[in-house]
This record gives sequence, structure tokens and C-alpha cells, in this order.
Amino acid sequence: MLPREKLLKGIKNREAITRIVDQAEIALKTWEVVVSDFLCPPVIAEVQGLFKKLTEVEIVAWGGYPQAERQRVGIARPEISLNTSDIPLAALCVAGNFLFDPANHRDFLGAISGAGIVREKVGDIIVLGERGAQLIVAPEMAKFLEISLVQVRSVPVTTELITLSELKIHSPKTKTMTTVEASMRLDAIASAGFGMSRNKMANAINSGDVRVNWKDITQASHTVESGDLITVRGKGRLEVGEVAITRKQRYRIQLTRFQ
Repeated sequence: MLPREKLLKGIKNREAITRIVDQAEIALKTWEVVVSDFLCPPVIAEVQGLFKKLTEVEIVAWGGYPQAERQRVGIARPEISLNTSDIPLAALCVAGNFLFDPANHRDFLGAISGAGIVREKVGDIIVLGERGAQLIVAPEMAKFLEISLVQVRSVPVTTELITLSELKIHSPKTKTMTTVEASMRLDAIASAGFGMSRNKMANAINSGDVRVNWKDITQASHTVESGDLITVRGKGRLEVGEVAITRKQRYRIQLTRFQ
């Protein structure tokens, strides 16, 4: 059995993490792979941090493609060879003419919810502009959505099963840069990476609009490290790369911005 109370102590996303711990205990008892519903990035980060400390079970997260934000987690004993192929996913194409009534991510999600599908059964939604969208869902939802998802906004749509290899994934635009800072403070590095003044960045941090490794950070003085991922609401993501110390004992930091 897992040390539940110790694992859940101080956990932020307690309800979601409790379900994952329950599933981990099932995986231990049954010697089978147990798969979660789709999880959002902050929960995935917390799960990965939590299970990194355990030797009894292993986890793999997968959402259909490497950059997927919403992913399912597979859980199994370490003796079982666990990989992404053990995580069942289905992909759907939602096709319609959205030229005169454009639909965004929220519109497609609303139509899915209106069909009676809960968010936990839906992964990423890839909007294709005037052509429609592609969905990643739990396989047991695919047939139902093929029949039930017939309209998004005012646009009639057809919903058909496709393979994961047919997903139209575009690599994000990236911009690399180097900054030299007196410290590894979050506000200093994020302001340089996103091209914002330090005061504006500090205000964004204080307002809860900034995450580091998908965790909410509200202290501008938070120390970041090489490998950290910084996200600012509405601005995209920033990856902290190699860090070197200059002769003047300042930090030379490689940054990659994803837009």
C-alpha cells in the first residue's frame, strides 16, 4: 500500500491527486496498467513530482502528441514495461464551413459539453480555422461524439474518427535570446524573455497570471532554474536554458520563447 497521508500532505490539487493515488493502489493490487482521465498541466506537474519519489509504481503521461497540454497518465508496477502505447486515445475530425461564423477553442468545447461529455474525457482541441477542429478524446467517447456532435455555433458539422497520425500539429514558433541578469529572480528573467517591463511583470506575477512548471507563483522574487518553463497568461511560454556565470558574477541565461 502507498503512504496516502504522506503523499497527500500539502497537495494543492487534492481531489484530482487523490483519484490518482487510488488508481495507483489498484495498479499495485492488479498488476495491470491503470489509466487516468485527461489531466490539466498543473495536475500533471504535481503528479509527476509526487510519483518521482515512489519506487512502488511508475507513470507515463501522454496526450497524443509531444506538445499536448492535456494528457492521461498511465500507472503500473515498475516490473511492467509501461509506455505511451498503453494509454488509449482516440482522435476525431470535426469538419464544417466556419468561414462566415468562426469558432474558437471555447466554442468547440461548449459544443462537446452540450453533447453531454465531461471535460475529463476530452484532451486537446486543435482548431483548424475555417475548416473546423480536431479533438483528442477517451476512446469510449468517440462513437457517441460521431453521432451527437452535429453543430458548433450555427455551423452544421460532421464528426469522424481519424488516426492520431492525422492530427495537424504545427510546431510552435520559437525565439531564442540571451539575457544577463544580476539574479535568477522570476520577474527579471520573465520580463526579459517576454519583452515586458519589470514592473508590469511583477504585477502579472502578483495577480496570479504567471506559472513556473505549471505551478502558480505569486512571488516576484521566486528563483528559477535551468530547465524551468515559465508561462504568462496571454503571452505564451518561456523555457530557461543554459545558465553561466560571467566574470562580474552575473548570470548569462539562454531563453527560448514559444509563441
